[in-house]
Amino acid sequence: MKQRQGLNRRRVVAAGAFAASGAALLAARPADQGAPHAGEFAAIARALKAAGLAAQPTLVVDRARLRANAAKVQAHAQDHRLALRLVNKSLPSLRLLDEVGAAAPGARQMVFSLPYLSLVARERPQTDVLLGKPLPAAAAAAFLAAPPASGFDPTRQLQWLVDSPHRLAQYRDLARGRGQPLRINIEIDVGLHRGGVADEETLRSMLQMVREEPLLRFAGFMGYDAHTQKIPDIAGARERAHREALATYQRLVDVLRGSPLMPQAGPLTFNTAGSPTFRLHDGSGAANEVAVGSAMVLPSDFDTPLLADLEPATWIATPVLKVSDFAAPEGVGALGRLARAWDINHRTAHFIHGGHWLADPVSPPGLSTSVLMGLSSNQQLLIGSGTQALRPDDMVFFRPRQSEAVLQQFGDIAVYERGRIVDQWPVFPARG
Repeated sequence: MKQRQGLNRRRVVAAGAFAASGAALLAARPADQGAPHAGEFAAIARALKAAGLAAQPTLVVDRARLRANAAKVQAHAQDHRLALRLVNKSLPSLRLLDEVGAAAPGARQMVFSLPYLSLVARERPQTDVLLGKPLPAAAAAAFLAAPPASGFDPTRQLQWLVDSPHRLAQYRDLARGRGQPLRINIEIDVGLHRGGVADEETLRSMLQMVREEPLLRFAGFMGYDAHTQKIPDIAGARERAHREALATYQRLVDVLRGSPLMPQAGPLTFNTAGSPTFRLHDGSGAANEVAVGSAMVLPSDFDTPLLADLEPATWIATPVLKVSDFAAPEGVGALGRLARAWDINHRTAHFIHGGHWLADPVSPPGLSTSVLMGLSSNQQLLIGSGTQALRPDDMVFFRPRQSEAVLQQFGDIAVYERGRIVDQWPVFPARG
């Protein structure tokens, strides 16, 4: 009798444990993450269809958000007596740069390639240009050999970036060969270690080379410091890197001020920052100018505390081609059935026009790629619960992770404002 009672108790305990584990297992099942488009994205989708732009992937910019971001960036620069230079590779459209520039008067751009330099000089001849990376002397020679007829004057409006005595000697020889003055900005290494001058003796020798050549005109320094917010923040590493970058910049400016070149130099450009770091500069350091580009449109790689008051202003919109129950490809069909049974968010397949961009789906919510299917640049699969209520020809929206290169993949940018597509802005050629 006692043995039977003990057996019954064990059965009850086992049944209870099984029920508890089953309940825990059910509680661990993923919840439905899906929902239809929110109001903003539904409005943009309607605007794209009304404008006849819903048949293929399209890059959309929200004009109100863009202007608000630009005003905040410019306000920071003005409040701290810093000039603002727009990074054109991150805003690769003349009309986009014009729009942002309306909030940042002064027409200063940072340019990174010969094709974009030629484009800006031809189409926006009032622009003051600083090269953002050292170009081969052959690129400089090609530009100078075919000057634009627009009135752009490289002897006043263009600063060539050099990063070493060797590069400087090449530009000196180019100036001599053409008998043409060149403005020289020296790249300094403030901690990124990608290039530029780091030690005082090298800088002194380069300053002396500029002083001795009448056709070279010293224009300033450029010290890019975005690394200070991208390195792992271990034990205050970011703050230390920022302090060291400021100190290095100041130390090299002090070398300049102590050199014989300084008395003959006019107003100088001391450029620094980038979108991740411009808010760290308050005008108290040696720099008098910050470079900003991506912060204006805020792709997701720039979601940082320093930029928390800015809003995403660009999306990729693309039509849905097919909607069906999710069925994994042959060979992993059993895994697909298990995924469908376990996770409601694996039940519906949406094949879109294009895909595999440096971007992530954001609307409607609850869409994701499938590890069982892989990525596709032709017809990307996005899986979801079905509560997104998408049908063929409906739109899906992605948020770019970065702006440079990505914004140039879709042709003209569709400009959204107050429920309508109000303009289309051509983008730079996809090169550079």
